[in-house]
Amino acid sequence: MREPYAVGAAVRAGRAELTMGVEEEFVLADAATREVALVADAVVGVAGRLAEDTRQVVGEMALCQLETVSAVCADARQLYAEVTRLRRCAARAAWEAGCLLVAGGTAPLGTTGPPPILDKPRDHAIAARFGMLVEQQCANACHVHVGVPDPEEAVQVVNHLRPWTPLLLSLTANSPFWSGRDTGHASWRSVLWSRWPTATPPPYFHSVDHYEQVVSALLDSGAALDPGMLYWSVRPSRHVPTVEVRIADVLPGAGDTVAYALLVRALVAAALVEVRKGRPAPPVEDAVLRAAVWRAACDGMSGDALTLASPGPLRVVPAWDLTAALMRRVQGHLRAAGDFETVRRWLARLQRHGTGAARQRAVYRRTERLEDVVDALAVRVPVRQGVDTGPADRACDTARPT
Repeated sequence: MREPYAVGAAVRAGRAELTMGVEEEFVLADAATREVALVADAVVGVAGRLAEDTRQVVGEMALCQLETVSAVCADARQLYAEVTRLRRCAARAAWEAGCLLVAGGTAPLGTTGPPPILDKPRDHAIAARFGMLVEQQCANACHVHVGVPDPEEAVQVVNHLRPWTPLLLSLTANSPFWSGRDTGHASWRSVLWSRWPTATPPPYFHSVDHYEQVVSALLDSGAALDPGMLYWSVRPSRHVPTVEVRIADVLPGAGDTVAYALLVRALVAAALVEVRKGRPAPPVEDAVLRAAVWRAACDGMSGDALTLASPGPLRVVPAWDLTAALMRRVQGHLRAAGDFETVRRWLARLQRHGTGAARQRAVYRRTERLEDVVDALAVRVPVRQGVDTGPADRACDTARPT
């Protein structure tokens, strides 16, 4: 989160609930051609004014991207209102600049050349150090923050979340197309992103001191210029007291985003129980975890997954079987927070209609036009003066939470 984060828990209906927040990254596409539009500076300024807080809509490295940053939220209704509001503000600003706000992990039609980066000293320093890595930087993720203020607990929670990150990627895969081609992957964003030296699953941390030693070594090596470039798929945040889960593609609809965030919060809550009971996380080997993440990026939910979090020998099972195991782990926490039905219905819709990646491919099979895929991912602009200026096809979206 880019704003002060409330430490600890929010209280709702007499129960302590972990606070949460969401960061969503989007690509801007020209409304006529559907190729990327290099207008982020103008769109961010307008969207920040519409949101009445310039910290809640910010630029990313590429000039065809922007990011929305939610306020801290205590429950699903708050988060849905916040995510929807920020999406609408950004979509309105994009439309006024002649483009669409596209909720896809990559740009399906790409661009005619490398997207230029923001004219900021840090971004120029990154480009000087990492060269061509910045030229394919249009990769859009969804980051979920969950309040865990104790640093030692945060590090141990990261250990417990590591084995579940491949499944979280499978559930949220939303980037099969890139630069006019089907990549053969459900999440090409995660493949592009993994080229960065720190964009990996996190190592297993033995303590907060070990974590700090690893951070220092990576900074000394030059693999990261500053702590903000520690791009692990789940990490203790360096600037707010949260655990930040960074594995997901940006999701097609606000309802998808909220249901996913609730699932992540419940997974953090389950991990905290284990940590406070002194139970260590499964010590999954880094190489095996990386392989499982690639498998998730390739297959999404249509293939198999590894039982990284289960006791006993490693097995390969259908990804949906692993989802059932995940729900058994978190259902008590979901029920206590009143979130069980929202998450269950979201998963049922995914099983029935497919992930974002599957729904993108369904649009393309129907029309054979990637322009229609872009339109299906575009965030609808609110009605203004009786005219709805957003795309009509929302085939990649799903319903709001209960």
